[in-house]
Amino acid sequence: MQDTSKFSINPNENRATSERIAQVHAKPAFGAVFTDHMARIDWDAEQGWHDGEITAYGPIQMDPACSVFHYGQEIFEGMKAYRHEDGSIWTFRPEQNADRFRRSAARLALPEVPNDVFLSGITELVTLDQEWVPVADGGEASLYLRPFMIATEVGLGVRPSKSAAYMVIASPAGPYFASGLKPVSIWLSEDYTRAAPGGTGAAKCGGNYAASLNPMAEGQRNGCDQVVFLDAIENKWVEELGGMNLFFVYRDGSIVTPELSGTILEGVTRDSVISLARDAGYEVIERKFSLEEWREGVSHGDITEVFACGTAAVITPVGKLVWREGQMTMGNKETGGDVALALRQALLDIQYGRKEDTHGWLHQLV
Repeated sequence: MQDTSKFSINPNENRATSERIAQVHAKPAFGAVFTDHMARIDWDAEQGWHDGEITAYGPIQMDPACSVFHYGQEIFEGMKAYRHEDGSIWTFRPEQNADRFRRSAARLALPEVPNDVFLSGITELVTLDQEWVPVADGGEASLYLRPFMIATEVGLGVRPSKSAAYMVIASPAGPYFASGLKPVSIWLSEDYTRAAPGGTGAAKCGGNYAASLNPMAEGQRNGCDQVVFLDAIENKWVEELGGMNLFFVYRDGSIVTPELSGTILEGVTRDSVISLARDAGYEVIERKFSLEEWREGVSHGDITEVFACGTAAVITPVGKLVWREGQMTMGNKETGGDVALALRQALLDIQYGRKEDTHGWLHQLV
């Protein structure tokens, strides 16, 4: 029986030179330049997972009638590989991404990728392209990893695809905020919702992000960086941003974050921030959180900081909430607040090996 966790290696004959890689590292743009290789393994109903390989990065030839183009059967993950001071390369809590990837697959009627296959493709790709992992030098440079799966069956029948492909691509990334970390402004979406009960809100699928683009553009037209969504039933409960989870810091030392309800993505960074905040002595409460409480908390001075978190940006202070009829500011206008900055630094120090990983979150790749 074939060991599906093994990926054959087919090296790219036209690999980038060390000089070219150094140029990319000097001016990395998020998700713009990709490494020499990609991982791929296919699945079909008869054979299961088979023919895993690491091959040259490049265009994928697909039939125009593939299911993914017509019925949106697609999921993805976001991860990073970090080079530590001794040259070793690590990733952060990959089992959490693998578990979420399987849950997303189940919701989108795609085949579930076994955790060992999910991680093997990442490990083999990073091992082969390890020169592309930048040196952090005390900063936040990393190799962004994008595992994803698409439905590949040819035909226009509305049914779960009988074939699929799991792939991993990678791109060097610098600090998410090239000009420095500053509080962001948030637009309140009053006409659109991100997800509804029974929908795909807890799955990391492209459709969720596509649905957020129009309200995000609306926010940008109103001078905002991100958009925040309310629940689809009562239109009063704060859920999340287009791709980040929210936290509210109170004057009494407690921190509140909207509870997971099936419509909010279970962020790996979110879960890590909760643990680190509790380690630091904060009471972290997961519960429903209303827009009214947000407004009143800031107005009365009870809420001292607001921040968002996600893989790409780590932790981002929120400085302003804007809606059609008004706006309010919060936190320190320059930094956002001490709690967010301290948690951000604590998380980065673990990811880059600068502080002890007491939670066992790091996984060595190379």
